[in-house]
Amino acid sequence: MIKQTLFFSNVVCLTLKNKQLQIFNKETQEESSVPIEDIGFVVIENNQIYISIPAINALTENNAAVIFCNEKHLPFSMNLPLDCNTIQNQLFSAQISATIPTMKNCWKQIIEQKIKNQAKVLEKYNINSKQLKMFSQDVKSGDTTNREAMAAKVYWDLLLGDNWLRDRFGSYPNNFLNYGYSILRAATARALIGSGLLPTFGIHHHNKYDVYALADDVMEPFRAYIDDEVIEYVKQNPSIEEISTDFKRKILTVLTRDVSIGKVMRPLMIALTMTSSSLARIFTGNQKELVLPSFI
Repeated sequence: MIKQTLFFSNVVCLTLKNKQLQIFNKETQEESSVPIEDIGFVVIENNQIYISIPAINALTENNAAVIFCNEKHLPFSMNLPLDCNTIQNQLFSAQISATIPTMKNCWKQIIEQKIKNQAKVLEKYNINSKQLKMFSQDVKSGDTTNREAMAAKVYWDLLLGDNWLRDRFGSYPNNFLNYGYSILRAATARALIGSGLLPTFGIHHHNKYDVYALADDVMEPFRAYIDDEVIEYVKQNPSIEEISTDFKRKILTVLTRDVSIGKVMRPLMIALTMTSSSLARIFTGNQKELVLPSFI
């Protein structure tokens, strides 16, 4: 079942009643409700929003990601369950014990598909993708020759021009990409935890300050969907350089966008779960290939 994504920018009061999230709008005095089991993501943008502890616990119990924004209205933190898989301990042990060759092979698959998806994004905008296709065919185990970085340089140069630099603190539209990637990261962490994996323990990203290293790994092939939404938005709204509520609502629809994965079409949030589950099966020795999205 496709879970709902709830976005709150106005001052509301969120409480729990009869397994429903009760939503009371303080400005309009209107009240509504949504079944907890139907919710996948809650984005809380306004610092004056009230959400009760029982509501948070109920959402967490149902593996819903509650994303809190900072004073700049950007995703800053999230609430996720610590225990939502019946064989979590077994999976944690398998994940931590995974061999280096297994890790490197997984990273190779991820980067190959990431570059292939980048090539498809270029093709969508009638840009020659030959060079990226060549890079995708030359990824070594563990990407020791750094084809990911080489492909990224070509990709962004072709997509946004030689003078533009993809950088977290860089110029527009980096701000749009940052917002989209934050939402994708939260969705990936949710899928990993739901599959019984530790989002902290990465297969390639390793940083003692990064609590979602595995999410940063697994989300890589999915970045193309954020890129596409941002490029499309920028082309349609060339004069808008600041993140608007309209853009935020648009980027959240990516979570329900249909994705080609494993020879079927599934919403992106389901595709993330399929990828996470396949990684868990690799760690337990029941599978060799990751199930990854193919941008179309």
